[in-house]
Amino acid sequence: MDHPRAERPEDLVAALARARSAERPGPDTTAGTAVRAWPGAPLPIPAAGPADLDLRALLRLSLAASDGSGRMRPAPSAGALHPVDTELVVGPGCSLPPGRYGYDPLRHRVHHLGRQPDGTLPGVTAELSVTARRTVSHYGHRAWPLLLLDTGHAAAALVLAARALGADEPGVRLDGLTEYPLASVHIPPPDGQSPMRPADGAHTGEPTGGPPTPAELLARRSAPPPLPGTPTPNALRAVLTTAERAGTGDLRWCAAVGPPRPGLMEPAADGTTLRRHAAGEARPTLAAWAAGQAWIADAGAVLLAHGCPADADAAHIRRAHLRAGFAVHLAHVTALRHGLAARPVGSWQQADLGAALGAAPGRDWVVHALALGTRHADEENTT
Repeated sequence: MDHPRAERPEDLVAALARARSAERPGPDTTAGTAVRAWPGAPLPIPAAGPADLDLRALLRLSLAASDGSGRMRPAPSAGALHPVDTELVVGPGCSLPPGRYGYDPLRHRVHHLGRQPDGTLPGVTAELSVTARRTVSHYGHRAWPLLLLDTGHAAAALVLAARALGADEPGVRLDGLTEYPLASVHIPPPDGQSPMRPADGAHTGEPTGGPPTPAELLARRSAPPPLPGTPTPNALRAVLTTAERAGTGDLRWCAAVGPPRPGLMEPAADGTTLRRHAAGEARPTLAAWAAGQAWIADAGAVLLAHGCPADADAAHIRRAHLRAGFAVHLAHVTALRHGLAARPVGSWQQADLGAALGAAPGRDWVVHALALGTRHADEENTT
């Protein structure tokens, strides 16, 4: 049954094909409100008791805006438009009473929407959906891949926040089977364990080096270009390994590097070194494919998620993009831990990587990317 609040393109397969084409978006339109108009009065999130999951801290570390415009948040978003909306299904063991709530990330408040459904798990389940208009306002027909990637980033931000607060591995649903919600993250109360574990082992893991600290999560931002400087092999391997572990299944991962030996690198089977996937300078082509962002040609390296063939069905498209956003988010934190500047790159046109490498066309497209450089963090600005 369709959910009355679900937003979807009429045909996601056609929407992705058009987004991948050379067609340029039209003029910007109005983005509308930055937060869904939740009914009822905004409510503060109570302080957590010693045995409760601290929802106030969880949401502050993952989704809450840190400025009045709502652009600056711990989870990156294409154009800082932040289309992802969050409903919280709260069970026992939380700092909020059980029920269903809408979250306002600008005011860091919740709106009570009703009672919790039967069978609600202890802890909280964050159900993620999108208000497409926000992203469509700037990206037009290119919006739907970006909406899905943003949702994957938001899911990863919730997982990292839970780990920073000491939660056991949260449960994540990024299977692409539903339009509403697009993704769900279940976080158990302290000393609890989530039953929402994927059977295929996908979208698990965390950045290299263990759980993040709250300070790390609040400080992470996308670095502005340019991003010069080639990462060390050790740093590049760590970023690739994080992405590969978190984004298994429909995706493959490699990184484009420049001189002295330009090419595409991927983790070797031994897990400790890199191997050459393809030789040759790829960054100028990637810059042309990424909506003509010329600075990518001079980035130190570009992590690439690729796959999602042209004949993928809607569930496959959702799953591949959700997992790509999730994995790039974790890889971004790993990059920062290795002293790198990093910036997600989500808009890709005519980016048929497989065909460019001599394989059959339409089988292996760039889905998402993370540009990397060695610029010191002191030179970064928030976006």
